[in-house]
Amino acid sequence: MQMNDMVIISTDDHICEPPTLFDNQVSGDLLASAPKLKTDGQGKNYWEYQGYIRPSVGLNAVVGRPFEEYGMEPTSLDQLREGCHDVHARIDDMDVNGIAASMCFGNSIGFDGQTFHKAPDKKLSLRHMQAYNDWHHDEWCMAYPGRFIPIGILPTWDQKATVDEINRLAKKGFNVVSMNENPTVQGLPSIHNAYWDPIFKAIVDNDMTIACHIGSGNPAPHASMETPIEAWISTMPLSVAQGVADWLQLEELHQYPNMRIIVAEGSIGWVPYLMERADFSNWRHKAWTRSRFQDIKPSELMKRHFCHCFLWDPYGLKNLSEVGEDNVTYEVDYPHSDALWPDAAEQCWEQVRILSDENIDKVTHLNAIKWLKHDALFENYKREEINVGALHARAKAKGVDTSPKSSGGSVPTEETRPVTSGDIMEMFKAHAEKRAKEAA
Repeated sequence: MQMNDMVIISTDDHICEPPTLFDNQVSGDLLASAPKLKTDGQGKNYWEYQGYIRPSVGLNAVVGRPFEEYGMEPTSLDQLREGCHDVHARIDDMDVNGIAASMCFGNSIGFDGQTFHKAPDKKLSLRHMQAYNDWHHDEWCMAYPGRFIPIGILPTWDQKATVDEINRLAKKGFNVVSMNENPTVQGLPSIHNAYWDPIFKAIVDNDMTIACHIGSGNPAPHASMETPIEAWISTMPLSVAQGVADWLQLEELHQYPNMRIIVAEGSIGWVPYLMERADFSNWRHKAWTRSRFQDIKPSELMKRHFCHCFLWDPYGLKNLSEVGEDNVTYEVDYPHSDALWPDAAEQCWEQVRILSDENIDKVTHLNAIKWLKHDALFENYKREEINVGALHARAKAKGVDTSPKSSGGSVPTEETRPVTSGDIMEMFKAHAEKRAKEAA
């Protein structure tokens, strides 16, 4: 196999929601009360919903900028590359990047719909969340059937409404739902509480996959405000291990052999150690912990139920057999600063070329199709129409511009010393406080 022969699915990308999001989905009072993209006196944008201010129009959406601007936070929609919020431009950016299909989490509405969770009027939130799901499916994913993997968000503050929405989404064609990896941060019961029993059952009954995105419930901790931010960036994927260890103890994994969980933006190199440590912990401590792992090892259960995503992880791929050849997918993370764009195909090939052709196909697209039930890709395209070579040729013929463009935004510090965690935290804090003040 050569690079141009690969078919690549990205299982973690993001949409920076456009201002027209709700225009075709609701009308009248529902449209008037829907989340709004607003502009302050300085021309900076922010989202407002039920008094809640979301100051970011595209959290860390810096794709297409010079590397020197990767620490800037965009403050208006016109500072984003068009592919961040326009589906047609996104397809162009996927083509030039060699990406056949993409699963897109939200951005301003949150990875699992946090904006709706924080709003006080939950009846209104439910209706607008449903409208978002419909927009995501009808106007984003179905604009190019097969090129996108629909992923729904859930009103988990209401058990019955969540079950109803799962059933509705399944009928509409969703095979994936996003959930907070630690719902206690939203004031909800932990995943081990009986509150979730009918929700998990509905997901399994509809043969859907749960997607847990990094940072939704267990954010990576900052060592100190004076610590260089690169330390936090380096350890960020490791924060996923806490959530995975928690979900690995879920009783439903023993109850439902076909339950599927995909862990977005966590990488794979740490996975073998966590499985090894879980097996050791079970062997050493199960006599007093009353462990559920009596007839199966934690590592075996993890390989049965969990899929992991990598962006740049040569070590993990060198040890793919330990992670699980059937448990790994590729991700781009467009449009964030880690995103390998416009050369994801080249960067992916540099890592996977050590693998057999069979395993290259697995980690680049077959595992994604299996875990996310995305048969739509090959129902709409032949392999030779959607492989890297074909997509690159299409982008070249169209003249997609990939030259870096300086776009402006908030800067973490004007000083010449290393940027710290404190600088980043203060930048976001100042940004949020200013938007809230002007909105009031």
